[in-house]
Amino acid sequence: MKIEQLMTPDVITIGPEAPLKEAARRMIEARVSGLVVTDNTGTLVGVVTEADFVKDEAGRRAKKRARLLRWLDGEDAGTRPHRTVGDVMTRDVLTLSPDADHSEAARVMKKHNVKRLPVVAENGDLVGLVSRSDILRAFARADADIIQEIETDVMRETLWIDPELVQIRAEDGNVTLVGRLETKTDATLLAKLVGRLDGVVSVDDRLDWDIDNTTLKMVSPPPSSRNW
Repeated sequence: MKIEQLMTPDVITIGPEAPLKEAARRMIEARVSGLVVTDNTGTLVGVVTEADFVKDEAGRRAKKRARLLRWLDGEDAGTRPHRTVGDVMTRDVLTLSPDADHSEAARVMKKHNVKRLPVVAENGDLVGLVSRSDILRAFARADADIIQEIETDVMRETLWIDPELVQIRAEDGNVTLVGRLETKTDATLLAKLVGRLDGVVSVDDRLDWDIDNTTLKMVSPPPSSRNW
């Protein structure tokens, strides 16, 4: 599933010249742990998070939101209220394209241990935000929908295989394929394509075939027939 189908298009943003107190207020009011930073043209320039506010307080055990509130009230002597978002924001930001696949987003989030990623168009404009919960929706499809897509889109329209030749079972996204097809290639392709469908967690391939066409070799015609 494409990221543009999963992302949240309405993103809470802030400019790099905004005071840090304004960023803190927006985070608290929206109950979010970070804000996307854009310039006056809507181009992504960074992100600012709760961690950026409390870098000087790494040794404290108080919750981040409590530290934000104290900072906002001016109780933390170590902070400098005149600083702007641009002073502390992270400029090297991981992003995704709206055309990216949800599987790619999941890999990036896992690799870099992040919970959300800005979605940016080719011209650099921010077009949305995708979170872990958004990605999970791509995997939370009904088993009946998965089976229908296998029978209609994969077997009938893509591989031209009669769905009655295969018994398909799905439970919580775990798909089992049982049946006998004409060639090994058909069986291999079916299992691979099913494994790429949205919502499929695993594929138990129990398919058999009549002809192992992967071992067949092309035979050249006899020399006498080449000029015909």
